[in-house]
Amino acid sequence: MWFFKKCWYRIYQKVLFLVMCFMNWKEPELIEGENAILKLPSFIKNKGINKVLVVTDKGLMGLHLLDPLFNELNKVGIEYVVFDGVQPNPTIPNIEDCKQVYLDNNCEGVIAFGGGSPMDCAKAAAARVVKPKQPVRKMRGYLKVSKKLPPFFAVPTTAGTGSETTVAAVVTDPETHEKNAISDPCLRPKYAVLDPALTTGLPPHITSTTGMDALTHAVEAYIGKSNVKSTIRYSEDAVKLIHANLEKAYNNGKDIEARENMLKASFYAGSAFTRAFVGYVHAIAHNLGGMYNTPHGLANAVILPYVLEWYGASVYKPLAKLADIINLTDKSLSNEEKAKAYIAEIRRMNKSMNIPDKFDFVKEEDIPTLVQRALKEGNPGYPVPKIMRLSDCEQVIRSLMK
Repeated sequence: MWFFKKCWYRIYQKVLFLVMCFMNWKEPELIEGENAILKLPSFIKNKGINKVLVVTDKGLMGLHLLDPLFNELNKVGIEYVVFDGVQPNPTIPNIEDCKQVYLDNNCEGVIAFGGGSPMDCAKAAAARVVKPKQPVRKMRGYLKVSKKLPPFFAVPTTAGTGSETTVAAVVTDPETHEKNAISDPCLRPKYAVLDPALTTGLPPHITSTTGMDALTHAVEAYIGKSNVKSTIRYSEDAVKLIHANLEKAYNNGKDIEARENMLKASFYAGSAFTRAFVGYVHAIAHNLGGMYNTPHGLANAVILPYVLEWYGASVYKPLAKLADIINLTDKSLSNEEKAKAYIAEIRRMNKSMNIPDKFDFVKEEDIPTLVQRALKEGNPGYPVPKIMRLSDCEQVIRSLMK
């Protein structure tokens, strides 16, 4: 029976890969560079848009990080309404509230300003605007929206989620404590601003965990079975940039070059996984987030080396290539030795940035639910190097526990 299940999963993944070859993978139009945010209002005005909804969170509002954007919007004569009620893991009611603010104020476009949570909330709310009769729960999964969103401008303030270039929005269901992804090419933002000045004030622990989130995106895309030339290139470029710049940004938050390179890395990693998918690291991380509200980047950072170790020989070759790309080991070593050295390097990076190596909050009684939900997310959709059984997933989750 397990043999036939695995065959079905691989057939499903292959069909999905072939379908995706016929989709529109046009990347967002970028506005880049230090203080690039100041160019966005005139760019929007030139699109004939006169009123926008700005989706963000209260933390960023309290830091006055949006003040330069608001001043420029006023200068060019664009009205704006702010929804700053985004929660750390946006819920369905959160999304409905955001959608209603858009409709009540007759907005013509959306600026998503912040990390992954404002991006996800804004994407899902925009989807609800154009699909008013389709509830969020009916959008979960693949290709359930299929309708053009209002003009959407993504402004990341963390270098991690890559949401400014992805086709996904992750939503938390407060009734079941599940995290589910809505995945549809129409959710990919058409425009994005990569401004390193917006990230210089990030606390070190946010810098580290969001950076490791980006690394997880790149690595999971790279080792999966749905790569094309562009996703391979994006993953490799992201990995190089992250290993060269993340700890610099962590140790000196004002290093504008490191911050700029991390934004590029996050964008590249997002471009890679939005077509090549992620894997079991994300499947487990999403469900830890849904169950315990664990920050997504932190969850990915801790889980990544454990899942890579579980994959074993199935990932030795691609991980060895990554080790070579960052000049981690002697080129004469075997693929297994290089791969294990690369996993050890991930653990070293986590430790150097004060990221824990295990979790102390996972409850024994929750393990069956976590396993079931993680594999429901991962199988059959994620084209992982090796397919997990229930017992395998339980083993990995237990290895994460203190």
